[in-house]
Amino acid sequence: MAKNNKLTFSPQKVTKSFLSVLPERSRSVLKKRFGLDVGSPKMTLESIGKAYKITRERVRQIENSAISSIRKSPAFSAYKNVFEELKNLMHEYGGLVHESEFLEHISKDKDFQNHVNFFLVLGDEFSRLKEDDEFRHRWTVNKDLTDKIHDSLRALYKSLTEEDLISESEMTVRFLDHLKTLVKDVRDEELAKRWLKLSKKIGKNNLGEWGISNSPNIKTRGIRDLAYLILRRHGSPMHFSEVAKEITKTFGKPANVATCHNELIKDKRFVLVGRGLYALTKWGYARGNVRDIVKSIIEKDGPQTKDEILKKVLRERYVKENTILVNLQNSRFFKKDKEGKYSIA
Repeated sequence: MAKNNKLTFSPQKVTKSFLSVLPERSRSVLKKRFGLDVGSPKMTLESIGKAYKITRERVRQIENSAISSIRKSPAFSAYKNVFEELKNLMHEYGGLVHESEFLEHISKDKDFQNHVNFFLVLGDEFSRLKEDDEFRHRWTVNKDLTDKIHDSLRALYKSLTEEDLISESEMTVRFLDHLKTLVKDVRDEELAKRWLKLSKKIGKNNLGEWGISNSPNIKTRGIRDLAYLILRRHGSPMHFSEVAKEITKTFGKPANVATCHNELIKDKRFVLVGRGLYALTKWGYARGNVRDIVKSIIEKDGPQTKDEILKKVLRERYVKENTILVNLQNSRFFKKDKEGKYSIA
C-alpha cells in the first residue's frame, strides 16, 4: 500500500479488524463489493451474485447485514477516531466533496481509496448523495451547507446563456456572489472551485473557460466548435490554414486544412471576410461578398462617394481596394451620378 500523509492510521489494519467480526461469506462479499483485497476492483451486485449463484438482491441483503454487524461490534467502537479523523478532513475540504476528488486528495493509490470509501459507507457521520441529472457523486458532513451549495449552483446555471464563456476566476466570483446570499463569510475561492466541479450543468472546456456543460463552447463536437474557440481566443480574423494549425497545436487533434475550410463555410457562426480569412459573425461583420457589402452600405446610408465606400467596405472585408473598385464599375449593379456618388442601379 502506498504511503499517505493525509491519515494517521493504517486503513488496511482497521479494515482487517472490522472484517474479523464477520462470517466468511459476509467477509468475502464485502471484500468484493468494496475492492478490499490488494489490486482487486469493486464488483457489482450482479457479478458477485453470479459468483455465488445467488440473486443480486440476496447479495445486497448480505452486504447490508454485514455493515450493520460491523457497526454494532466492539471493533467499530474501538476505531471511532478513524471516523472522526475522516470527518475533520472532509470538513477541511469543504464539507461537501466530489467523491473521486476527495479520495484522490487523501491518496492516489486505488487500494487505499477503496478502504477509505468503505469507512465512509460505515460511518454514520457521512451521507453519500448519488449522481443525478444536476450533480456528480458526492459526500457530505453538513446537510444545511449542502442544500445551500446546491441552490447556489442552480442559481448560477440559470444565470448563464449558451453563448457564455467565462474565465475560471470570473465564474468563481459569480458563484461566490450567489452563495453569499445564503451563507455568510464565504470567501474561499479554492473551496468554490471544488464545489463548481460538483455541477453537471456547468463545465469547463480545454481552454479553461467555463459555461453551460452541453453548449458547443464547452462540449465541443467537431472541427467547427474547436475553430470557434480558437478564433474567439485570437480576437481577430484568421486564415483557415492558421485555424487548422492552432486546433492541432492547442487541442492535440489533427485538423485537415481543407476540412477546416469546408466546415467554416457551412457554419453561420463564421463569416468569410477576405481571401481565406474568417471572422466570427458575432463580431459584427456583415455576410456576403464585396458587392453585397457595397449594396448594403448604399441601402443604409444612401449614395456614397468612392472614398466613403472604400472606407466602409474595408471595415468589413480584408480585400484590396481594386477589388472594391471593380465591383463599383459594374454598371449592372451600381451607377455614378454627377457629384461622383454611387447608388444602386
